[in-house]
Amino acid sequence: MSTAANSLTRKILANDVDEFMKRVIIKNPGEYEFHQAVQEVATCLIPFIKKNPRYRDAKILERMVEPERVIMFRVSWEDDQGEIQINRGFRVQMNSAIGPFKGGLRFHPSVTLSIMKALSFEQTLKNSLTTLPMGGAKGGSDFDPRGKTDNEVMLFCQAFMNELFHHIGPDTDVPAGDIGVGGREVGYLFGQYKKLTKAFCGVLTGKGRAWGGSLIRPEATGYGISYFLEEMLKTKGESVEGKTILASGYGNVGTFFIEKINELGGKVVTISDECGYVYDPDGIKGDKLEFLKDLWVVHRKPAKAFADEFGLKWVEGKKPWEVPCDIACPTATQNEIDVEDAKTLLKNGCWCAIEAANMPCTNESINLFLDAGILFAPAKAANAGGVAVSGLEMTQNSMRYNWSREEVDQKLKQIMQDIHRQCVSYGKHGEYTNYVQGANISGFVKVAEAMIQQGLV
Repeated sequence: MSTAANSLTRKILANDVDEFMKRVIIKNPGEYEFHQAVQEVATCLIPFIKKNPRYRDAKILERMVEPERVIMFRVSWEDDQGEIQINRGFRVQMNSAIGPFKGGLRFHPSVTLSIMKALSFEQTLKNSLTTLPMGGAKGGSDFDPRGKTDNEVMLFCQAFMNELFHHIGPDTDVPAGDIGVGGREVGYLFGQYKKLTKAFCGVLTGKGRAWGGSLIRPEATGYGISYFLEEMLKTKGESVEGKTILASGYGNVGTFFIEKINELGGKVVTISDECGYVYDPDGIKGDKLEFLKDLWVVHRKPAKAFADEFGLKWVEGKKPWEVPCDIACPTATQNEIDVEDAKTLLKNGCWCAIEAANMPCTNESINLFLDAGILFAPAKAANAGGVAVSGLEMTQNSMRYNWSREEVDQKLKQIMQDIHRQCVSYGKHGEYTNYVQGANISGFVKVAEAMIQQGLV
């Protein structure tokens, strides 16, 4: 095909995406994060759908961007000073074509309906990639657990579950943790669900080991990202060993990513939060890593406390992406790498970026990475290890049985390798693999086929 014909084809496809997005925006005004998530997926899928008209005729993508159900509710609770507090709760049940709804709960002041819809849409494709029978959902509240006592967190979780329990169940919707929801919160949520329903069942994942939790669950997302990174680097004849890596967040995802990278011979030299970043040129390992494991998950302390403890460089008000590196791994939250950050990373020699958080790169920064031809892995593929082990926890709960640490870790590694193969199968173009395209198309096809086979529901 001539250059002019290629240009015309791209213009026609861009117009199709624009028309689709106009309809999405009209139906979902002001939901910018949701628009962002849909735009990224639609850009990949609409050309694919044009070549496969059965998906177009069944209007699969139009149906997929419309949640099956959106639940929004008031959460009233009393703090330790006896003052009544009011928060807002959400559960977006996006798609159940391939299994019960599955996705995390996030407790953070930034939580909005737009973010929940965006993440549940992403979760649908991510869960499909794992090959496990799980649909997509997301939920949470604008409640902030930082600075709250255990008693206040417990009272909030109980009030939150008083409404949520109507809408979830082991074969209906199985929430898990996310930002602000760790083992403590899952415990309080599960206890209240059990009291309300008089049922002990696998309704939540991320549970304590003694009462139905799976080994490797806290480590799963971080370990899974490392396994996916290994597979990406192999395509270029490279390995993790000797690579300098930037990370941002330092919760379970970031901490256990660092732990596995250390095992593989790499070096993570930064962590950060919204106030700035820590730089450790020697790499975060040994006593520093052990201290980091509890810094946020247990103590809810800022990143600067880590710098102060070990006398490390603290850079106030900036992001870690200005540090020269081989690999960048955003592990914190959505849109933490914008187009200027991407330019800085590329300028400083970064040749691989892997999303560990959900939607941490803006669409413009993703396009810049793809245009530069560097290795880039989207979150829906790279960070699927967390929900994959949640799915394995669901399986163990159904069996009333627990696998060993080694068994779960091996299953996790196999799932991440399978996800990588799926991405390559749909995203490889000559010597370059577009993992964004590969992940979106592969995740879509499984859901689309299930929707067609189940009829117009």
